[in-house]
Amino acid sequence: MIPRLLALTALATTVALTGASAAPASSAPRPPTATLETPPLFEKDNADADDPAIWGNPEDEDDSLVVTTAKEAGMNVYDLDGELTQHIDPRPAPSPDDNPGRYNNVDLLDDFALDGDKTDLAVASDRGMDTLGVFAIDPDSGELTDVSDPDMKPIFSEDQGDINEAHTAYGLTTWSDKTGAYALVSRNAETDVALLRLTETDAGTVGYETVRVLQLPREFTMPDGASWAPCDDPGEYAQVEGMTVDTTRGVAYLGQEQVGIWRVPADLTGEPELIDTAVEYGLPGEYDPETEECSYGDNPGHGGEVLRTDIEGLTIYHRDRGKGYLLASSQGDDSFAVYSISGGNDYLGSFSIADGSKTDGTQHSDGADVVNTEVGDFEAGLLVVQDGDNTPEGSDESSTNFKFVDWEDVAASGPFSC
Repeated sequence: MIPRLLALTALATTVALTGASAAPASSAPRPPTATLETPPLFEKDNADADDPAIWGNPEDEDDSLVVTTAKEAGMNVYDLDGELTQHIDPRPAPSPDDNPGRYNNVDLLDDFALDGDKTDLAVASDRGMDTLGVFAIDPDSGELTDVSDPDMKPIFSEDQGDINEAHTAYGLTTWSDKTGAYALVSRNAETDVALLRLTETDAGTVGYETVRVLQLPREFTMPDGASWAPCDDPGEYAQVEGMTVDTTRGVAYLGQEQVGIWRVPADLTGEPELIDTAVEYGLPGEYDPETEECSYGDNPGHGGEVLRTDIEGLTIYHRDRGKGYLLASSQGDDSFAVYSISGGNDYLGSFSIADGSKTDGTQHSDGADVVNTEVGDFEAGLLVVQDGDNTPEGSDESSTNFKFVDWEDVAASGPFSC
């Protein structure tokens, strides 16, 4: 796999804060646009684009792939032209009364020791089964083969009835160090995040063991001393979905959707700390069972100034000397907030992906992934984001897909400087 931590010398060597100077409008940086996009996925087909992971082919970077999840429709693999190369069906329901598989988030592990070989893996959270889907990537063909241990136990649930309640595996990110390969998996409608250690079984498949579980707060104390919890359906809490790990520091970033971004040791030891909170942090709300909606009061202003709920996909663009950028999808205003991964995680600016000559812009983005190495025609790196409101030409039907954005275009957009 093309390494993600290469030293970069050509791009992003300095940082420019958006709005830091009163430059003339003519010199304002233009927002990035997508170079290309994948075919649309439609709700009528039970297909919903969610999360991408970019696999750099170690044999030929032109044959790199983007592995994605489509929820109830399974997983789709695309080449660097955005063309479908492989579809993976979700797992069938154990019985007619049970939930089928639903792949929610996906990430990659390189050089996992499997059957005597170093194997690149795609690892997905299966929300329908409350387990992982683990797939070996063939470096020659690019084909994904399921190598999941068939005897995996549920990550959070006690039994099938518990699984059917759908408080199951949700967000996911992977990482590895000299002690092993790991996945962080969050829980739908709960504040739990589990650390799983991936293991090879005697049968040559991949399973996992739970190392520990972190429970983020459900309630928060406001500056005025009042207690606040995000408004949600009864029995549901502010979940985490977007997650990423800075392996240079052993730090994980967790996006609690209605709260903010947490920084915590990747092994889930120590105390988590909020590096930024949503604008809606502390917003009073009351659930109405008749409308099944929350009604909100006035915002007391306890939250941050950047992130608009929900806070979704997190990914890191690494630079040289341990520097880099944490990108966070601010779903409520269709933007991506940018933070430094060094020092105090300073906010650097934001950008949005605009309409271009070839593609529409990106709205309500869920998952995102970025690499800092050349893949195909993307010489400076590639950012792939989910578009939650894709509008295909000639159709009024709502759809989702993935947008491929040249990093050089992102870097010229304001929070960065070439």
